[in-house]
Amino acid sequence: MYQRGRDWTGGVVCAVALALVGWALQRPGAAWAAAEGGHEGGLISLDRSLIVQVVNFVILLVILQRLLYKPFLAKMQERTGAIQKSLEEAQAARAEAARQQEENEARLRAAYAEAAAIRAQALKEAAEEHKRLVDAARAESHRLIDGARAQMEADVRRARDELRREVAELATAVAEKLVRKSLRDEDHRRLLAEAIARVGD
Repeated sequence: MYQRGRDWTGGVVCAVALALVGWALQRPGAAWAAAEGGHEGGLISLDRSLIVQVVNFVILLVILQRLLYKPFLAKMQERTGAIQKSLEEAQAARAEAARQQEENEARLRAAYAEAAAIRAQALKEAAEEHKRLVDAARAESHRLIDGARAQMEADVRRARDELRREVAELATAVAEKLVRKSLRDEDHRRLLAEAIARVGD
C-alpha cells in the first residue's frame, strides 16, 4: 500500500516538474521577444537563471526525497509492520484465550461429571451399607429371639422335669406312708388330698 503511495507521490512531483518545464517551453517566443525588446516583466525568462532554477529545483527534490521522503516511508513501513505484528499477536492471544477457555470449560464439565459419579457411587455404597446393617440387625434380632425361645423352652422342660420329680417323690412318700401303717379310708383320702394340694402349689 505504501509502495503505491510512494509511486503516486513521485509521479505527482515529476508531473509538476514536467508541467513547469513544459509551460515554460510553450512560450519561448514571448520570452525571447521580451528579452530582445528589452522589456522586463515577463513571467518566465528563458535564460541561464531559469535553467539553474530548474536544476536547483530537481536537486532539491532529489535531496528531499532521499533525506525526508525515503526515511518517512521507511518509518511508516516500520510502523505498519509493528501494527501488523501487534494485530497478529492480538489475534494469536485471542485464539489462545479462546482455546484456554474451551479447555477450562471441558475440565469443568469433566470435574462436574466426576463429582456426579463420585456422589452416585457414595449414595450406592451408603445404600448397600444401610441394607447390610439392616440385614445384620434383623439377623441379630432373629438370633436373640431364637435364643430366648430356646432358653424359655429349656426352662419349661426343666420346670416340668422338676415338677414330675416332685410329684414322683410325693407319690412315693404317700405310698410309703400307706404301706407302713394301715390306714382307714378316711386317712387315705386325706393324705391323697394333701399330696394333690402340694403338687398344685
